[in-house]
Amino acid sequence: MSRTLLRGAQVVTMASDRPDAEPVDVLVENDRIAAVGRDLESSAAEVVDLSGRIVIPGLVNAHLHTWQTALRSVGADWTLMEYLTHLHGECVGDYTPDDMYVSNLAGALNQINCGTTTLGDWCHNSLTPEHADAAVEGLVQAGIRAAFLHGTPYRAPDIPHPLGEIDRLLEGPVRRHALLTLGMALQGPQYSAPETAVADFRAAAERGLVVSMHQSGGELAPGWEALRAAGLFSPRTNVVHGADLPDEWIKTLDEAGVTFTSTPENELGQGHGALVTGALLRLGSAPSLGTDVDTVVPGKVLTAARIALAHQRGLDHAHHRRTTGTYADAPSVTGRQALAWATVEGAKALGLADQVGRIEPGMQADLVAVDARALNLWPAHAPVATVLHADIVNIEAVMIAGRWRKRDHTLLHTGLDEVQDRLLRSGRRLLSTMRTGPSASSSAA
Repeated sequence: MSRTLLRGAQVVTMASDRPDAEPVDVLVENDRIAAVGRDLESSAAEVVDLSGRIVIPGLVNAHLHTWQTALRSVGADWTLMEYLTHLHGECVGDYTPDDMYVSNLAGALNQINCGTTTLGDWCHNSLTPEHADAAVEGLVQAGIRAAFLHGTPYRAPDIPHPLGEIDRLLEGPVRRHALLTLGMALQGPQYSAPETAVADFRAAAERGLVVSMHQSGGELAPGWEALRAAGLFSPRTNVVHGADLPDEWIKTLDEAGVTFTSTPENELGQGHGALVTGALLRLGSAPSLGTDVDTVVPGKVLTAARIALAHQRGLDHAHHRRTTGTYADAPSVTGRQALAWATVEGAKALGLADQVGRIEPGMQADLVAVDARALNLWPAHAPVATVLHADIVNIEAVMIAGRWRKRDHTLLHTGLDEVQDRLLRSGRRLLSTMRTGPSASSSAA
C-alpha cells in the first residue's frame, strides 16, 4: 500500500459541513483519500510539506472539445456562426486518427497543468472507430480522469447515434482504463428529429450513460417536448450552454435533476446568448463549468469561474440599482460558490459526484496544490479567493488517483517536446484545409 501525507497546507475540502478552508492534513492511501484531520499519524507514509500552499479538490472541466487543441487561437475573433462554418464546415473531415490522438494528448496535459484532474471530453469528431480509439488513447497517455463523451460530426436529424460504437467502446477501449468513463455527446432534441432524440436518450438510459447536448439560443425544436413527454430527462442528462432557454424550461429540467454546463468566456465572446447561471441560481441550483474550445479561448477553468462570477455579479448589481436606486450592500454570489461550480458541480454533471469534486475520506485522491507564496497571491488572507485568483504559474502539484502528475510546477510527462512538435505539424496541416483564419506560418510564430 502506498501512503502519502500532505501536511502544512490550508485545505479547501468543498465539503458542505466543513469550513471554507482549514489547516488540516490529508492522508492518501493508494488511489483514495483515507483521512482528513489535524496531526494525522504518518507512519509508513511519504510526508509532503505543503506549508504556504492551498490544497483543493482537482478542478473539473466539464466541457471541452479537446480534439481541437492543434488549432488553438485560430478562431479567437470568430462569431459562433463563423466557428461552425470554418471549423465544422471546412475542417473536420480532414482529421486523421493521429490528429485526434495528439490533440487529445496535448489538450489533456494542458488541463492537468492548469489544475484540472477530471475532463468532460466532448468528442464530436469521431469520424471512424479508429478516430475514437485514438482520442481515447490520447487521454489515457496523458493520465487524466475523463468522461469520454462520444459524438460524431453533425448529421441529418433522422440519423440516430451509432450505438454499435457505444457498445464497442464500453466493452473495449474505455472499459480497460480505470480513469475513463463513457457518455454520449448527442445532437439532442434541438438538432435531431423528435423520434430520433427519444431513441437516443432511451439507448443511453438502458446503458446507464450520461447524455450531453448543446443548446444555444433560438426557438426550441419539437424534440424537447418529445423528451419531456417520454420522461427521459434525468440527473444523467447534461445541457451544455443552455443559452436563452425559457425560464419555465430551465425549471422543468432542473426539477428533473438535469445538470447544466456553462462555458462563459466562449458564450459571451461568440454570441451564444444569455448565460444560464442566473436562472439556475434563482432556482437554488448552479452550473458546472467548461472552457469549450481551445480554438477560441484558453482552457483554464479557474478563468471560467472568475468570468462567470464577475458576469453574474455585474448583472445582479445592475438589477439592484435599477430596482432600488442604490448600490447593493452585499455580493449576490460568493467565491466559494464559483469554486463549487468548478469542482462539485462539474463532478455532478459528469456522473462522478461520488468519486471526485470534494476532499473527503473515500473519495478519489484527485488533489491540487496551489502555491500561495508567489508574489501574485501572497499574502493569502482568504484561501478560496486566492485559489480563484491563481494562474498556471501557481499550480504547483497535481495528483490524480493518488499519483502525482505534476510536481514542483513541472508536468511529469516525458517527451513534451515531441508532443508539441507533433501538435504543431497537425495544426499546420489542418489550417491549410480552411479557407480562412491565420496562415500556418503566423500560427507557428
